[in-house]
Amino acid sequence: MPNAKTKNYLHLHFLVFIAGFTAILGELISIGSTALVWYRMLIAGVLMYGYIRFIKLKIRVDTKTKLKFFGAGIIIALHWITFFEAINQSNVSITLAMFSTGAFFASFIEPLIYKRRIIWYEIIFGIIVVIGVFLITQSEIKYINGILLGISSALFSTLFAVINGRFIEVHQATVISFYEFISGVVFLTLFIIIFQDGFSFEFFELKTLDWIYIFILASVCTAYAFIGSVDVMRLISPYTVILTYNLEPIYGIALALLLFPETEIMSTQFYYGAILILITVLMDALMKNYKRKKKTSSIGDKSI
Repeated sequence: MPNAKTKNYLHLHFLVFIAGFTAILGELISIGSTALVWYRMLIAGVLMYGYIRFIKLKIRVDTKTKLKFFGAGIIIALHWITFFEAINQSNVSITLAMFSTGAFFASFIEPLIYKRRIIWYEIIFGIIVVIGVFLITQSEIKYINGILLGISSALFSTLFAVINGRFIEVHQATVISFYEFISGVVFLTLFIIIFQDGFSFEFFELKTLDWIYIFILASVCTAYAFIGSVDVMRLISPYTVILTYNLEPIYGIALALLLFPETEIMSTQFYYGAILILITVLMDALMKNYKRKKKTSSIGDKSI
């Protein structure tokens, strides 16, 4: 029988697989990206509230904190909209390859938010990522809209992750996510009423398969995946969790090739660019781990 830590590692890889499967669901669901994200955040918010009531967690926060959570909720809503729209405008492979550029944005956003200096190797890795994006763009120029939306999604995702990193220092992750889901629903409701056709009968008249896929997306790929990712950190370091989640594009692209070979097989140059980006992201994580261990070791030496 595997021990508790091994079970957590297996659980972690299952969560990463689920994250990659999110893009597959985006390909399968036939409704527009805005409506899709509205349903996702509404159902996930309701499920999260049920979980909060079940564990009897106190969620009351002051107004200033709520407004901060609401801002983050709008950012994650924009991330998901651009992510699913990128899939609509291109395909799963393009979207996930562009999503990997988040590490490049993090190298500039983190220093601004955390007020630290920019690290030299992050700049080098950032340049390599740009080269990878250039290779993909040159070979798949017909998907330029999807490429730009995928990059935008990566930017919103990185900004959201860095901001949430500040929140988690003070507040419980479940409380943060609940308010972010609810604020995303409020934001999207206003957007749909003002800029789209509103909530007509057709908005709620979905195909049976769409309802099934959306519920899986909101429950398994959102509410469960979030709670699970927090749970595995009890026995696995946050660094290992973050590093493992860098495998999401690999799982997603592999699934897309398996399920949609007619639309997902790309040019050789695309795979050169995608592999270059993914290797760079992993190298960045390994460099951070090396520096973290070195810093911990030097602190330990001084305390002896």
